[in-house]
Amino acid sequence: MTRRVLLVDDDAAVRAALAQTLELNELDAVTAGSFVAAKDLITREFDGIIVSDIRMPGRDGFHLLDYAHEVDPELPVVLLTGEGDIPMAVRAMSRGAFDFLEKPCAAADFLPVLERALRTRALVLENRRLKQQLETGDPASRMLFGSSPQASALRRRVRTVAPTGAEVLVSGPPGSGISKVAEVIHLMSPVGQGPFVKRAAAGLGQADVVSLCKDAAGGSLFLDEVQSLSEAAQYALLGQLEQGAGTRVIAGSSADLAGQVEQGAFNADLFYRLDVMRVRIPSLAERPGDIPVLFRHYVAQAAEQAGIQPPEISQEHLAALMAQDWPGNTRSLMSAAMRFVLGMPEEAAASAGLGLAEQMAQVERSLLIAALGRANGRAAVAAQALKLPRKTFYDKLARYGIRPEDYRR
Repeated sequence: MTRRVLLVDDDAAVRAALAQTLELNELDAVTAGSFVAAKDLITREFDGIIVSDIRMPGRDGFHLLDYAHEVDPELPVVLLTGEGDIPMAVRAMSRGAFDFLEKPCAAADFLPVLERALRTRALVLENRRLKQQLETGDPASRMLFGSSPQASALRRRVRTVAPTGAEVLVSGPPGSGISKVAEVIHLMSPVGQGPFVKRAAAGLGQADVVSLCKDAAGGSLFLDEVQSLSEAAQYALLGQLEQGAGTRVIAGSSADLAGQVEQGAFNADLFYRLDVMRVRIPSLAERPGDIPVLFRHYVAQAAEQAGIQPPEISQEHLAALMAQDWPGNTRSLMSAAMRFVLGMPEEAAASAGLGLAEQMAQVERSLLIAALGRANGRAAVAAQALKLPRKTFYDKLARYGIRPEDYRR
């Protein structure tokens, strides 16, 4: 999350005092003594917020507020005044100020307002980045989110596999997005302008397979959970592949298909025809650093579907999400986002059936992750916040397999 604050005040002593308060609370202070000095720092890409005194020589804080909103209507501006009169407060809020504070203001009043404004700005910038990615990127960038090394590796693999036109086996845990990856492979393939036919493999017969291959001619046929094909359907699909029916087959499976071949539960010849190129999707547990961006994306989608404004997402809430294992992967995260948007409480069954020691370990892990989330992945800061010796803190991270870099925003 962005931590930058542009402080604008004509009183050098006040500027210095406010900047010191911000820096002591790990905020990045940028200072200016006038509207003119601040103007060039205000851009649509500015990754922070503005805090400005109202009464300044020449152009005052209201001029600064108006200018900032001309540049970017979604840039939060917090106004300060030593006057503190109600009409001025009403005027500030009616002109779009994020908040209004009276000087001198205590850090306990000042800092929470800035944190709210910074979270708002971070969400705006993240949504813009995702929107731009959706509009300008290739299908892998538009549809496969995440900035973790695992997400980047997945996109690279898809970009390598898709243009070959060969059959592909997409594997991954349940709910990880196998169908979406298959669609991206189709869109980026030589037959990307052709039909994309997708069906669950369970219940398909010999005639169904032949018919689907015809429907997908000149395009791609995606068979989800291909291990569920009946024996007759497996032979039919193998026959279509051997005949070169003009259809690219993309098979999806959450099972160990090679293991099923060894057990005699899946046709070996078909497996080798499907396993020409392989793409593996990592679980959410393998890439916790992607959970915040995915959750924000799903929340925005859910809010749009519900026709409401997306609710604010606290860092504590994101840290709690990152502490979960998500056995249902992105499918479960999407459901959690919908419940969050609709104001429905999360199920409290995660600890059911666990012993006291396991539940205590779960709580400890959550507290460690929450501290790292608040500290933007800085282990030393998180250790200090939890009042733990640094070695003890690192020992606990190692015990739970927690990597501080996954919690840097």
